[in-house]
Amino acid sequence: MSFTILTDTSANLPEELLRRHEIRCIPYSFLIDGEEPEDFVFEGKRFYDDMRRGKVVTTSQISPARYADFFRAELALGHDVLFVSMSSGISGSYQSACIAAEELREAFPGRKLRLVDALGASLGEGLLVLWAVRCREKGKTLDETADELLARRCRMCQVFTVDDLRYLKRGGRLSNLAAAVGTVLQIKPLLKGDGEGKIVCFDKLRGRRRAIEAMAEKFSECALAQPGQTVGIAHADCEKDAEYLISLLRRLRDRLDIMTVCYEPVTGSHVGPGTLALFFEGSPAFR
Repeated sequence: MSFTILTDTSANLPEELLRRHEIRCIPYSFLIDGEEPEDFVFEGKRFYDDMRRGKVVTTSQISPARYADFFRAELALGHDVLFVSMSSGISGSYQSACIAAEELREAFPGRKLRLVDALGASLGEGLLVLWAVRCREKGKTLDETADELLARRCRMCQVFTVDDLRYLKRGGRLSNLAAAVGTVLQIKPLLKGDGEGKIVCFDKLRGRRRAIEAMAEKFSECALAQPGQTVGIAHADCEKDAEYLISLLRRLRDRLDIMTVCYEPVTGSHVGPGTLALFFEGSPAFR
C-alpha cells in the first residue's frame, strides 16, 4: 500500500469492510449510567432499547495522547498516514488529532501525516473513507487523495430525522435548537449537516412517514446523477423505516449501491433511538 488509511469508529463502517481494506479505527469510549461497559458486544436493538428504558450513555472526545499512540504505531512502521475524522462541528476530537499530528511530524520528518475533517459522522464520514480507498486503489498519492476528500466532503449530503430531540439537546449537538422545538402533535424535525459540519434543523413535517418521504425527495432534488452511486443509510433500531426509505430510493433510481448500517453506540447515543439518516453525494448548495 502506498499509504495507510485510518479513521475512528464514528465512521460506522462494517468490520468486514475495515478488514478487507486494512483500515484501522481508533475507538471512541463511552459510559452507560456512569460505568464503563465490560466485555461490551454491540447489539443494536438491545442497546437502543436500554436507552428507551432510561439508561444514559455519555461519551468523551479522544485525547491528543491517544491519537499520538494511534498514529505513531503506523509511522514507526515507515507508513505514510491519512486519517479521516468525525466532524469538528460536533466533536473536539479532530482538534485533539491535530495537536497529536503536529508533535509527530517533528518526530517523523520523513513521513507524511494528513488529517481530513469529514464534516460529518456515521456514513457521512464512512463514505469519505471508502472514497479514500478507491483513490488509493487507482494509484493516487496520499496528498492527492487527501485533497480530493477535502473537495468532495462539501458534496456529502446528510439528512436525517429523529424520534426525540432530547438526545441532541442534551449533548449540545443541535446548533439551531429553537428552530426544531415544538415536536408535539407528531411534528418531526428534518435535520442536516451544514457546511461547518454542525447539525441544523431545516424543516418540520407532520408524521414520521412524511419525514421519511421528504428525505427521499431531498435525494431526488440534490443527488448527483451517477449510475451506481453509493448511498448510505444509518438507523438507530428502526429497520422497517430504513427498508421503507430504501424502497422510495429504488423507485427514484434503479441503479443504486445502498449501504445500510445500525448506528454505532457513540454517534447513536447522541441522535437517539429511532433516528434514520441518509447520506449521498449531491449538490454543495444543500449544505
